[in-house]
Amino acid sequence: MNYLPLVRRLEAVGFRAWPASSVQYDGSWQVRLTAGHPSKRLNSIVPLDPADHRDVEIRLEKAQRKFEAYGRPLVVRETPLAPPLLMDLLRRENWQCFEETIVMVCDIAHLDLPDTLDHLPSHDVGRYVDANLLVDLADPALKPALAEVVSGIKPPSGLFVIEDAEAGPVATTLCVQDNDLAGIMSLSVAREFRRKGFAVEILAAALRWARTRSAKTAWLQVTATNAPALALYARFGFHEAYRYRYWRPENGA
Repeated sequence: MNYLPLVRRLEAVGFRAWPASSVQYDGSWQVRLTAGHPSKRLNSIVPLDPADHRDVEIRLEKAQRKFEAYGRPLVVRETPLAPPLLMDLLRRENWQCFEETIVMVCDIAHLDLPDTLDHLPSHDVGRYVDANLLVDLADPALKPALAEVVSGIKPPSGLFVIEDAEAGPVATTLCVQDNDLAGIMSLSVAREFRRKGFAVEILAAALRWARTRSAKTAWLQVTATNAPALALYARFGFHEAYRYRYWRPENGA
């Protein structure tokens, strides 16, 4: 079965769901750069055609200069669409593969969602960003960049926050609905509130919202080593569509 059309579609909606501030094309290679935010998804080369392997050494050198101008390390994101000749070159030159992510999908049209407390999404970007940074224990200095990314999402999106009366935000996620596809982005639960049902609650709320807006399929991305998240998503019926990996030069930061 040829699954590359699905990969292409999920890659396209993924780009729209987490937009980089600068997107340039070198042939079919998408060069994504974002000066204010260090996310690898926002700062990487993403080749999108297995047959586009001309002058790979020259194109990597050209991309290197662009990454240096943005103060970012050179990173290649390898999906099933990456040219095999490019990946062979990276291995020969001792590039390091340093993270693997699983892209998962789920048919939500007839999914029996858990009976949990529902939450309506907010459209207050500032509130969501503040909550997400607190839940993730992230650097508050990232607020302007994260707000710019979230504000730049073009498809309809729902910003979900669960709060505790005393502790404040305890769980966050972002659901981006792109026609019949709904992307679950950045699902996080505060460390001290994990294993208390908040992940199930907020994921169910986001999927209900997407389904009421006629989404048929949900997708998400999760690090391959995140066993608790993988177990959660399997409980909801998510299954693997494909994987991608990040590569950096041997002397990369």
